[in-house]
Amino acid sequence: MNIGDAAKASGVSAKMIRYYEEIGLVPKAARRGSGYRDYGEADVHRLRFIRRARDLGFAVEEIGELLALWSDRTRASSAVKAMALSHVEDLRRKRDEIDGMIATLEGLAACCHGDDRPDCPILEELATETAPVGPPPGPPRFGRPGGRAPQRS
Repeated sequence: MNIGDAAKASGVSAKMIRYYEEIGLVPKAARRGSGYRDYGEADVHRLRFIRRARDLGFAVEEIGELLALWSDRTRASSAVKAMALSHVEDLRRKRDEIDGMIATLEGLAACCHGDDRPDCPILEELATETAPVGPPPGPPRFGRPGGRAPQRS
């Protein structure tokens, strides 16, 4: 099958198939007399494996390791399990970082009046050199002594 057919069958775009060939995750496809790439079922199966690993968030380097383990019939499943559990820890760390970013942005948005005035605690926080990640400490100060919000007229 040509690259378009392989892309449809695997769920991997033709552009990504070319990239995976270039970096060695997928062997270079055989070429027809016309010069078009020619893919078989084994290639599509490998591409599906790669797509599923990418869907689970594995990095390209890790996918290369997983492919090597998949191809090695003498592998120990403990090596695969260790990779999976290590990846779970990476995902948990990323989730914690995202949760911190969400908390920070929610806290900042709660401090912002969102009206026609130019003062904005969100922009003020982004402008600080070392903006912390996580909920803002204490009540918002709004740049005034005593931390009181400006009174509306």
